[in-house]
Parts: sequence; C-alpha cells; structure tokens
Amino acid sequence: MPYRVSGELGPSGGFFGQKHGSEFSLNECESLGWGEDVCDPGEDAGVICSEVRLVGGTDLCSGRVEVHHGSSWGTVCDADFDQRDAEVVCRELGCGAPKELRGAAAFGQGEGQVWAEEIQCRGNESQINFCPTAPSQNQPCSHGNDVGLVCSGKSTDVRLVNGSSPCAGRVEVYHQGGWGTVCHYGLDMSAAGVVCRQLGCGDAVDALGEAHFGPGSGRIWMAGVFCSGSESSLKQCGSQGWTEDHCDHREGAGVICSEVRLVGGTNLCSGRVEVHHGSSWGTVCDADFDQQDAEVVCRDLDYGVSYSTVSPSLCLGFGGN
Repeated sequence: MPYRVSGELGPSGGFFGQKHGSEFSLNECESLGWGEDVCDPGEDAGVICSEVRLVGGTDLCSGRVEVHHGSSWGTVCDADFDQRDAEVVCRELGCGAPKELRGAAAFGQGEGQVWAEEIQCRGNESQINFCPTAPSQNQPCSHGNDVGLVCSGKSTDVRLVNGSSPCAGRVEVYHQGGWGTVCHYGLDMSAAGVVCRQLGCGDAVDALGEAHFGPGSGRIWMAGVFCSGSESSLKQCGSQGWTEDHCDHREGAGVICSEVRLVGGTNLCSGRVEVHHGSSWGTVCDADFDQQDAEVVCRDLDYGVSYSTVSPSLCLGFGGN
C-alpha cells in the first residue's frame, strides 16, 4: 500500500505518468513515452510504501497483521502485539483507530516466518517501522497464534483532549509524527461539525476559544481554519498552512459534540434514540426513557422541546428541518 508519493507536477498541473490505479505494473500506465522527458534529475519521483498490511479480512482495514522485513512478509505473534501497536498500524494504513484485537489466527494462519521480535510502539508513531523492537519472550510462537486487527476505518488525525469525554475537548491534529493544537481563529460551528463528524461523535454543539479546555503544549499546527462544513476531515479545510500561526496556546480551539443522536426518522428532529459510549453508538430501551429524558435529548440537540416519546421519538423543533 503506498504511504507517500513525492515529485513535481507537470506543465498541465497533473503528474506526467497518468494512471487509474488498477494497473498491474507501472509499464501499463500512460506517459509521454520512453525517453521523452521534459524534466531533469532534480525532479526524480520517489515512493514510500507501508511496511505493514492487514490480510484476510473483509476490507483493507481488517485482517491478519503482517509486517515487511528484508524481502518478505511475516506474521506477528498475538502475545507480542498490544493496543499501542494497533494504534500505529491503523493510523499508518489510514484506517482510523483500533476497534478490536483478535488472537489465535482469527483471520487465518499466515505463511512464512513468524517474527521473533516484540513490537514496542509508544502509540504516537506514524509508521510501524519507527517503533522499537525487542526479542520476544513468547517463543516459540506458531501461525496458530497470528494476531489479527480490526480498525474503525475512520480517520484519527484529529482528537478532542481534556474534556469530559472523547467527544468534547481541546482540538488537536496529528501532523508530521506528532500532535499539535489548533488556534481558535476561524474555527466556527462549520469546522466543529467537521471535527464531530470525523470522530463519529454526532452533531456539533459548540465551538469554543480562549483555551476553554486548557492550554495545549508543543506545536500549534493550524490557524485561520476555514471549513465549508462538507469536508470529511479537518485537514481538508482551508487554513493559513501548517505551522503558519499567529497565536499561542492561550488561544486554543475547543469543540463540544453531542453524544446523543436521532436515527431513522423523517427529519433531523425525529428518530431512534442512540447514545455514544466509549467508541460506539448504542440504543436505549423504551421502558428506560421518559418525557424528562426526551426533553434533555431535544435540548442537547438544540431541536427545541419534546413533543412525544413514542417510537420513533419526536422533537418539536424551533426552526429545524
């Protein structure tokens, strides 16, 4: 899986080697022709590939963990792989956060070598090959103990820190191998909505400034953020550019997302009540939910006052859809 591509743009604004991504070899891609170039050696292209992959799952974000070492791929013993290692693998593959670790060759037994090393990631590395290793204390380990991993599939280059839950807090983004804060200038409700949606945290309730959730530390990665609201990640929004900031940590941005949502109704103000807990959404039993609960939900969602608690529950919105 390609991790990064570096190079120069052609005179028309696109890369010289036009491709669709489905080709089996670079020779099958279009180009200006062999020997027909309009660039010099200083514009040579480079590619960095990921040294980890997930095999045998239902998609690219689930499967048996395999790492590339030397000239071959090998599996990892389930006893030598933990949550922090999983965080790095999911992040490197662009697959979000770890959802489930599975041992005992849950995705089938691999072939070749089972690596006799324990991966010791801190959890903040951008690639698995940046993680320290040590000789495994769990040898011998067979393919019957190959570790498997299921990632959430959602991007985790943004997080909310120092709040009461993962859905509220100081906005931080992951860039160039480390976490940094976001200046509150420009980070409005549209941007807050992007953050909440990216984290799977429901609708944005508030966008806060003046380091409401406490000052951060380290780099201030983004400032002057501008989002239309349709972006799938905060990094897709416009800004003054990475590290181009004119503020300090006393001006850090904060976001509060709703931890309740209404699903399957005829509009945003009606539907099945679901609440966010941990890293997933769950439903609520009708016997455990009354008029007072409904009023809190409608107020939390800024949809007005409760109209009914029948199934599906319905809120009477103030100017809502």
